[in-house]
Amino acid sequence: MASRRLAPLLVLLLSSSLAAGQSTGDTVVFWGRNTDQLEGSLREACDTGLYTTVIISFLSAFGYIPGTYKLDISGHTVSAVGPDIKHCQSRGILVLLAIGGQGGEYSLPTSQAAVDLEDYLWNAFLGGGRPGVARPFGDAVVDGIDFFIDQGATEHYDELARRLYAHNKDYKGRLGVMLTATARCVFPDQRLQAALSTGLFSRIHVKVFGDGRCASRREELEKWMAAYPQSRVLVGVVASPEADRDGYVSHKDLYYDVLQFINKLPNYGGIMVWNRYWDKKTGWTAGNEPGLLDQVL
Repeated sequence: MASRRLAPLLVLLLSSSLAAGQSTGDTVVFWGRNTDQLEGSLREACDTGLYTTVIISFLSAFGYIPGTYKLDISGHTVSAVGPDIKHCQSRGILVLLAIGGQGGEYSLPTSQAAVDLEDYLWNAFLGGGRPGVARPFGDAVVDGIDFFIDQGATEHYDELARRLYAHNKDYKGRLGVMLTATARCVFPDQRLQAALSTGLFSRIHVKVFGDGRCASRREELEKWMAAYPQSRVLVGVVASPEADRDGYVSHKDLYYDVLQFINKLPNYGGIMVWNRYWDKKTGWTAGNEPGLLDQVL
């Protein structure tokens, strides 16, 4: 498991919470949404020391045409990702693969489509391996799958989750296939509701940005946490107002409006940052916001 080393931002935001013995949680970032020149490599993201989990995004096409899958990591050199995954894992950082995304090239129209996708994920990215199934990252094995189902129909993702999670019976004393989900802020998220009802998801990243409907961030997050007490719930933030001016939350507002309340709850999980490109550009996770110390401490 990834270590609980805190990013500088969280040290600042949660200083009073630490004094009270409350949870600080993990820091998760999405990687693969811009070119290598602008975003940097996966290895570079892990070597910052800012994150406890990095999510590669996205496997963006599946389901519509049987046997057709597309990995979209924005022009990064795919052959370099496998060694970087191993490097990150050697540092105690979890590396997941997100399926779905913000495009419209994916769906699970039938139960068979869920079976086929599980088979592909297991053999191409997880602990499997079968002749005829290419492994884009070589022999590197991701630690799990994030369900980022932001478009399309809702059916059969629960079946996919059960099939993926069933592989954990083959791992002795550890979770070999972690399942996480990235959800829209307003509870419930209809596209993920059936999958989450399986109770198999370790984490839920709740985006407090992206659709302009998250006016009551604290209240919505508390609903998520109450509904899924077995899952750790993370606050999903965008790292720059350039990415989402309406959804951007300053460090001060994040702490005073949200974190000081929800990090007292037993299944508070930490912060999810969208995404590595914006975070590298702004230094959001590193705490590079003018006046932060004066605002928070």
